[in-house]
Amino acid sequence: MAKRGSGSGAGALWALVAALCLAQPPPCRPLPPPARNLTEGRLRSRALLAALGGSLRQLQAFNTLGFECTLEELDLEDITENQINTIKACTAEHSGTGNCPALERSTFDTNKCLQGIYEDLKAYRAELKNFNNQKVLTTIDEMMKGLRFSSTSVLQPSSNTGSTFKDRMRLCSVLHAFRIRAVTINRMMNYLTSPESSL
Repeated sequence: MAKRGSGSGAGALWALVAALCLAQPPPCRPLPPPARNLTEGRLRSRALLAALGGSLRQLQAFNTLGFECTLEELDLEDITENQINTIKACTAEHSGTGNCPALERSTFDTNKCLQGIYEDLKAYRAELKNFNNQKVLTTIDEMMKGLRFSSTSVLQPSSNTGSTFKDRMRLCSVLHAFRIRAVTINRMMNYLTSPESSL
């Protein structure tokens, strides 16, 4: 009788240990911001992309800069090259043999990616602070507010949107580079709000 009781007690003990082990949380991983903020960020990234596209079409339609502001005519400069940015922060450093390094879950850090997006917005906002398209500036500001990061990088100098040809050429170049980066930002926000990102 005593043996059966002790066997039954051992079985109960193992059942308790198994239950406790199963109840353990998964390995630590940085928690993403609330889903509402990410969804809001995705919508704002779409608005930003639309505003930049509209702004470039407007410059081309009205010949505002005095030349065709087309991508083919430009040497694009990455003003975020020496800082954390979307490309660096949202791409896994050691992605192995995967086809899409940004989606390698073992090294992907949601918070770092969002910080990179924020730093891009901040750099381009400083560069375009004298740009006379309020819709573009407002959409940048709204998305930065939605991400709510404290910034760590130094503000880039603002572009002079004066009347010299060089200034106008730089404005055209910055807008095109920002539109390309906004496409990347939009894709990342779509990924971060997709069911796949939480797998």
